[in-house]
Amino acid sequence: MITAITGGSFGDEGKGKITDLLAEKADIVVRFQGGANAGHTIINDLGKFVLHLLPSGVFHKDVVNVIASGVAFNADVFFSELEALEKGGVPTPQIKISTRTQILLPIHKLQDQLEEKRLGKNSFGSTQSGIAPFYSDKYAKKNIQICELYSDALEDKVSRLVADKNALFEAFYGVKDAVDKDELMAYLKDLGVRLKPYLCDLPYYMNDAVKAGKNILFEGQLGSLRDVDNGIYPFVTSSSPLAGFASVSAGIPPYAIKKIVSVVKSYSTCVGAGPFVGELFGEQAEDLRNRGGDNGEYGATTGRPRRMAWFDCVAARYGCMVQGTTDVALTMLDVYSYLDRIPVIVGYDIDGKITDRFPETYLLDRAKPVYEYLDGWKTDISDVKEYDDLPDAAKAYVEFIEKQLGVPVTLVSNGPKRSHIIYRGFSAD
Repeated sequence: MITAITGGSFGDEGKGKITDLLAEKADIVVRFQGGANAGHTIINDLGKFVLHLLPSGVFHKDVVNVIASGVAFNADVFFSELEALEKGGVPTPQIKISTRTQILLPIHKLQDQLEEKRLGKNSFGSTQSGIAPFYSDKYAKKNIQICELYSDALEDKVSRLVADKNALFEAFYGVKDAVDKDELMAYLKDLGVRLKPYLCDLPYYMNDAVKAGKNILFEGQLGSLRDVDNGIYPFVTSSSPLAGFASVSAGIPPYAIKKIVSVVKSYSTCVGAGPFVGELFGEQAEDLRNRGGDNGEYGATTGRPRRMAWFDCVAARYGCMVQGTTDVALTMLDVYSYLDRIPVIVGYDIDGKITDRFPETYLLDRAKPVYEYLDGWKTDISDVKEYDDLPDAAKAYVEFIEKQLGVPVTLVSNGPKRSHIIYRGFSAD
């Protein structure tokens, strides 16, 4: 079985936990897009870990963990995460990196920081991790693929890149001689040595795995509404977190992916700028934020407090539609155990017209949430193992979300640990 695990809304839904859980039966886990600008928090028997770049299968010694060509590869983060795993007592994972993966350079981070400063109040809420400049250079064909570290033409390409960036930084940002060519060449030569043991020609490796019937998980970053084409542009990431991009990144046919598990939270969160219908503020937002997650709803990468809202059926239904979702994993159900009544956004009021269709970005600032209210269950559900043992009100909430999304909810997460999971008809076969 080949399965893609994706975010159904804005990201931060708990994809890392679901990938870690399903990786127990996987042969290969593939990270297929994004960079180190967002993180997956995983809690297991060895402790709590935050992964920004490594695939979430690294805690399973028999799993091959792959970084595919669609990833913005930050080598510094890669090696620091490997070191953190070693210090945490995690056995050395099996890792393969596509030779076609492109390198996110210190140049990209500097450009991201300068651009966000220039934009000021009009900034996009970037994590300043270099993601947008990296993908911009990718499509301008300026980036360096890992395989080019071993090319005789590397120095010539680096010379052109440095000249281009220094001219841009001086003219646009007033920063002169920001990039030193010799320094960058030394950095890249060192990377060539350190990365060589991990490299593979990924399209051949993945197609052989597909033909051999391997159990493969694709792991995305962020969520549907941050997709550069179908999301809330321009408040999006610079790559595609949709399942369809997994086949492009790994070099396999799209029809090979048989199951698409979209992860959604029982409430909505968002990090960064842009419209967020139904956003909560003040004490109500703070209460929900502090109850969410293992240590509250704060960005795994930035530490920024996440913006909070009740579950948005309109956004999540659209997110699942563009993903091609076959299964929904509903996370954080236990967080709602404190409420008497649970609001759910079921429509948008835009200029007096009610709609249940997610609109184009420019209309979202005019959208007001339309709510339905469900009964709460007011009891701790974190020890529940079977769906039928949940309180009736909790089951009613899950089934209401399922009906609204039009996709079966087959996994329910009721706590932060790997063991806090309820299977509801999910099949990995």
